[in-house]
Amino acid sequence: MLKVKNIVKYYGNNKAVDNLSFEVKDGEIFGLLGENGAGKTTTFRIIMGLIEANSGEVLLDGKKIDYSITDKIGFVTEERSLLTKLTVLEQLKFYGVLKGLDERLIEKDIDKWLERFSITSYKNRKIKELSKGNQQKIQFISAIINHPKLLILDEPFTGLDPINVKMMKDAIYELQKEGTSIIFSSHQMEYIEDFCEKLVILVKGHPVVSGSLKQIKEDFGIKNIMLRGEDLPLDKIKAVKGVLGISKVKGEIEVKIKDKNVAPKIFSLIKNSNITKYDVVEPTLNEIFIAKVGGIHE
Repeated sequence: MLKVKNIVKYYGNNKAVDNLSFEVKDGEIFGLLGENGAGKTTTFRIIMGLIEANSGEVLLDGKKIDYSITDKIGFVTEERSLLTKLTVLEQLKFYGVLKGLDERLIEKDIDKWLERFSITSYKNRKIKELSKGNQQKIQFISAIINHPKLLILDEPFTGLDPINVKMMKDAIYELQKEGTSIIFSSHQMEYIEDFCEKLVILVKGHPVVSGSLKQIKEDFGIKNIMLRGEDLPLDKIKAVKGVLGISKVKGEIEVKIKDKNVAPKIFSLIKNSNITKYDVVEPTLNEIFIAKVGGIHE
């Protein structure tokens, strides 16, 4: 288990991380979100022991993270950190040895992952000769070659098409089943919703939203009613107290309401219309992110 307790980090007078706490259990995928400059990268560096926090602590399985622990951590960076003049095999062996693995045993794992990602034929090709998507696969394999106890994924799907995203998703779920604690960061909220049961949203280093995704959506309150039909009394719907707005979305009418208690009022207005769809749905994480982060900028 990873425990981040009340970490604070200053760069000069700028507070990059402001009293951040969270836990990631074994086999849990946790979302760390925020705009560029929100403090995510600084948090990652503190977790990996690359920089020290001014206060607070980070523990992995109850131990402070130092060079005796970092071999148990894998990190997929947003910007690639590959040695492009090396071959794929040389690159992966190099990272494996850095993580303390037996060089004689590394190649077996390398072959398994290259086959898994359908890039066996690139084994002896130089990194610089690979497409961006295939380089991203090598970046991922480099991060997990040591069977990490903790895996940090910062925009892991960059440059991947849908088929390769599916391959990597399956690999991430496999690591989760093996008990790896995973921190996932992405600006593509649909990936966060797919993977993460718990998350934190940072603004200027400070957590403004934290907890389970289910509870965050419940606490947010705002719901969306999706309607499809004929002769819908839109003017009357707009006049209902608690209706925040009406818009057209992909051929349907979306009614944004303040909370779920408004939904029965909308239904009573349309129940005699020729409706083919009435569905009360939770807000997307993207809506919540914009509301929470955007609102602070206003």
